[in-house]
Amino acid sequence: MKMFFSVLMSMLLTAGAGWAADKPVPPPAAPVKGEVLEVRDVETYTYLRLKTKDGETWAAVPKTAVKKGAEITIENALLMTNFESKSMKKTFDRIVFGSLADTGGADMTAAHARLGKPVDVGDVKVPKASGPDARTVAEIVTGKDTLKDKTVLVRGKVVKFNSQILGRNWIHLRDGSGSASDNTHDVLVTTKDQAKIGDVVVAKGVVHTDKDLGSGYSYKVLIEEATLQR
Repeated sequence: MKMFFSVLMSMLLTAGAGWAADKPVPPPAAPVKGEVLEVRDVETYTYLRLKTKDGETWAAVPKTAVKKGAEITIENALLMTNFESKSMKKTFDRIVFGSLADTGGADMTAAHARLGKPVDVGDVKVPKASGPDARTVAEIVTGKDTLKDKTVLVRGKVVKFNSQILGRNWIHLRDGSGSASDNTHDVLVTTKDQAKIGDVVVAKGVVHTDKDLGSGYSYKVLIEEATLQR
């Protein structure tokens, strides 16, 4: 449940202009069951209009495939009132945020798996960035404890790119350092900036360690709040 609340906070911050981080999160509600009457996909979220035993209601879940007419159950349900959605350009009198029970809470799993494994981009040999904060991929992974919460600069080739998951782009970088045998050759970066597979970029961000995003996705080290330069 704690992991779900961290995901929910990100959903509320990125999905709604009418909710602020200093507002209290309401207590969990009972699971919501109903028939899907309408499906609206916007960036990383799927909005669903449901017919329930208590009448119609709107719900929002991390983006997933749902068909009109499907019978679904939303777990970890939190009811928000007077919620303004920037992406939908609509204020909901009542809307439920949660995860689909029939996905086993695996919305994050489905989102991260969209592009599959890192792409084979051939031999990666990228020169190290310059400056006092510059590190290679291997130096960041092996030195994560020393670099925790510090800003680093790393140049690497994009080998995987997942766009707009929880309001961020997720990029895997490699520079030729480290080894695949102990996973010191690849580092994950989250950013608002765009990139494509094969791009060589310089990422500047903060090293975070032991990050658990739920649904089985935990990372020993990743670089967050990064900006990209080419």
